[in-house]
Amino acid sequence: MAETRLIQGRYRLLDQVGRGGMGEVWRARDESLGRQVAVKCLKPMGPQHDADFTRVLRERFRREARVAAALQHRGITVVHDFGESEGVLFLVMELLEGRNLSQLLDDNRQHPLAVDDVVEIAGQVSAALAYTHQQGVVHRDLKPANIVRLTDGTVKICDFGIARLGHDIGFTSRLTSTGVAMGTPLYMSPEQIGGGEVDQRSDLYSLGCVLYEIATGAPPFDLADPWAILVGHRDTAPTPPRAHRAELPGYLDEIILDLLAKEPDARPRDAHELSRRISAARATPPYVPTLGAAVRPPSEPRSEPPGGAPADAPGTAGAPGAAGVPGAAGAPGTASVVWPEPGADPGGDPAEAGPLPNWTRGMTTGRRATGATTRPVPPPDEAAGLTAAWIPRPDTGRPAAPTPSPEVLAELAGRHNAGLSLGRLGRWSEAGEVHRAVAADRERLLGAGHPDTLASRYEIAFTLSRTGRADEALAEYTLVAGARHRALGPDHPDTLAARQETAYVLGQSGRPQDAHDLYTAVLAVRERIQGPDHPDTLRCRHNLAFNLSRLGRLDDSYRTAREVADARARVLGPDHPDTLVTRYEVGYALGQLGQWAEALLTYREVAEARARALGPDHPDTLAARYEIGISLGRLGRSADALTLYRDLIADRIRVHGPTHPETLRARHGLGVNLGRLGRWEEALTESRDVCALRARSLGADHPDTLVSRREVAVGLGWLGRWADALTEYRRVAEARERALGADHPDTLAARQDEAHCREQLGRATGAGHLDRRAASLRPGD
Repeated sequence: MAETRLIQGRYRLLDQVGRGGMGEVWRARDESLGRQVAVKCLKPMGPQHDADFTRVLRERFRREARVAAALQHRGITVVHDFGESEGVLFLVMELLEGRNLSQLLDDNRQHPLAVDDVVEIAGQVSAALAYTHQQGVVHRDLKPANIVRLTDGTVKICDFGIARLGHDIGFTSRLTSTGVAMGTPLYMSPEQIGGGEVDQRSDLYSLGCVLYEIATGAPPFDLADPWAILVGHRDTAPTPPRAHRAELPGYLDEIILDLLAKEPDARPRDAHELSRRISAARATPPYVPTLGAAVRPPSEPRSEPPGGAPADAPGTAGAPGAAGVPGAAGAPGTASVVWPEPGADPGGDPAEAGPLPNWTRGMTTGRRATGATTRPVPPPDEAAGLTAAWIPRPDTGRPAAPTPSPEVLAELAGRHNAGLSLGRLGRWSEAGEVHRAVAADRERLLGAGHPDTLASRYEIAFTLSRTGRADEALAEYTLVAGARHRALGPDHPDTLAARQETAYVLGQSGRPQDAHDLYTAVLAVRERIQGPDHPDTLRCRHNLAFNLSRLGRLDDSYRTAREVADARARVLGPDHPDTLVTRYEVGYALGQLGQWAEALLTYREVAEARARALGPDHPDTLAARYEIGISLGRLGRSADALTLYRDLIADRIRVHGPTHPETLRARHGLGVNLGRLGRWEEALTESRDVCALRARSLGADHPDTLVSRREVAVGLGWLGRWADALTEYRRVAEARERALGADHPDTLAARQDEAHCREQLGRATGAGHLDRRAASLRPGD
């Protein structure tokens, strides 16, 4: 086509920017809108196609083009228009300023891309595929030439729907002598090769081939003969990428090999799962070997179990976020945290300690759960695959332990990773049992002070924290932190990470002042050693901000969160998950301060950014949508909140199932807002259903179950059924007293609810007794 060619009187072709088996790509100008676009012109259909085939093909083209045009995601090339001009089918797309991955490899002389670039590309492509697969669209021809990285770093997938058209027309596929369809053989899945059913898992296999190539410089089966390539995909296990490039992180090696599984069912379940794994791994701080042994990356405080949603109704007291029993420092049943002075030798044998990446934020008692809950799978060689004996400190005079065989170490690493996988699935009790068994074996084979043993003990502490056993987790973390102090020194990042984790559990245990003191101490060291803008420093300041809200210092909490959010946006970017987590914290602080309009705006911005960066079904995106509902309800916009919660419930059921805690949390919010609208019969029915489901899945005395039971009582009261309401209020108060103690704020609130109900029944004497009891126990009265 000539440069002056005008298509449909609108698109003027300027210069050719690409050519392939399907046709040509032109840079063009949209004369109507005055913008530059890309126009892909498919090759004319040859005489071998009869009129009926041509008619069917044109209809197929229109259908596929409409599907492609309907895809709206930052990781998908935008299709503006499509049509036919003088027998040539064409697509009008956004003009991308960048290079496709094949060109980037050529630019790099076929050397692999930087590890950070590979991980970034993997994350963005997986998020885009998660979106398209959710729309029921499968690419079918994912390859480096179809993935473009723009000059601003955005990665986009091109040519959705084109592969199927090419197959129909016959340009990009041919048959071998054995009848095997040939598309782009270097990136074809085994099921494509065999002519079987192709679904979204085929795209995941092709993505594995792409990631393998950009990570190592060559595809997994880089053979001269096309048939040998196909046989390789079908029958041959790929060489692990790290065998070609040792610097690749273990988690990336594992992800790529999982994607390249021969059987579709053995690959990641879907692109959402893949995206979550990559996001979790990307948030892991850099790993620096120390003491001649492989040491895991430093930890950071993690988010509390999503079990502490307060009843979101006027006059409702918040339920605790964990079932840990509060206590003062040194009180019976709690661990007293004592830190040696810098430079002092505490003496004694190294105790259990061990770093593990921790990328989620902590949450205050009574907070609504936020943040992603998946956790990264560590590289085997970083988790436990040591080939040298643990070397004790020179001043101990102790001999090194015998070195176990690499096979034994690899088996322990596999079991350790299995425990992490159980945790990612939310099966924390099972994960804890696995880590306990591995810790015992590692201690026997490697010694109590070996980093791998300590890593397992660290995981035990984390599972204890996740299952609400904060006091036990605190004791475990205290031992871990002390061991690191002795083995690595007070200022080592791993020591600081353990102390920071201890601070988190102190807050979880109802000791926010102790947590504040420890966070402040750790922050001072991090700022001195790592600098104020280091990600670990900002992470510590983030957790300090949320702990300030526990202390009632709401203005300080808000100010600190804003400062951290601004710093993270500057260092990591405005849409980085860590930045959005802190902006989420800003929204919560605004709500605590009663500034619900500002909180609503913040949560909406966070939800939109998370949907773009992580996908609409990511747990963090859904969590932000939940908070939008909370804000709407607080602003008196319960009808809007009701609509939001119904949509959120449908998405939660689709993603997580009907009995998942977060699904039930959304249903709880729905019931609260039904009550606010005066629809108390519906509200009572919803609250009872949620309460029953929570009791079955979480336990009768779980904080979430008690919150729902209180909501049942509220509904009964509004319907005038005070005797029934009193029974429910009493059950809540008694359960909270058993779990939290008689003087816990939530217990006191439940007793006051009971007293109010007695007043409604004309039992003033009993009500007065409960009021006096609550007043006598209330701190500060």
